[in-house]
Amino acid sequence: MEARTVTASLALRKLYFARFAFAAVWAALLFATASALRPPSVALLVIYPLFDVTAAIVDVRTARTKGGAVTGLYTNIVISSLAGIGLAVAVTSGIPAVLRVWGLWAITAGLVQLAVGAVRRRLGGQWPMIASGAISAVAGTSFVVQAGKENASLGGLAGYAFLGGVFFLISALRLKGADGEG
Repeated sequence: MEARTVTASLALRKLYFARFAFAAVWAALLFATASALRPPSVALLVIYPLFDVTAAIVDVRTARTKGGAVTGLYTNIVISSLAGIGLAVAVTSGIPAVLRVWGLWAITAGLVQLAVGAVRRRLGGQWPMIASGAISAVAGTSFVVQAGKENASLGGLAGYAFLGGVFFLISALRLKGADGEG
């Protein structure tokens, strides 16, 4: 395996472990505060896409390659930045508005994640990212649909984030390391 690919794989593995840890903690905190839009849940809702922006910036810096993956990461930075702004506005209108914005973000970011995973297949460990991207698009659609129901809830967002974190963990464990395994 080429040294540059090994370095990229190791950096990506560390990033994926960090994304799993963040998602797990975030999901637990949102689950505990999801009953209403109060300052703790509002802060969590805005922080999540901003963390996604930060992770994508770190990913771009460590990728050290041009092409589809980096283009997808830049696209994700824009989409997640807009989601953070959209969620900051949506929280003033209630849970249905939050679910609509989150759902649209999950759809678009999921499709980008699927594409980036497909481009990175040679690194190994990307099938969980591809599956996660597809599932994110489907889940996003369900959030938009749920927003139209009378008992719309934030609870599903915690489960969505945790599942996404699990996919990052699986990918991290499957990425090829310096020993070529993964």
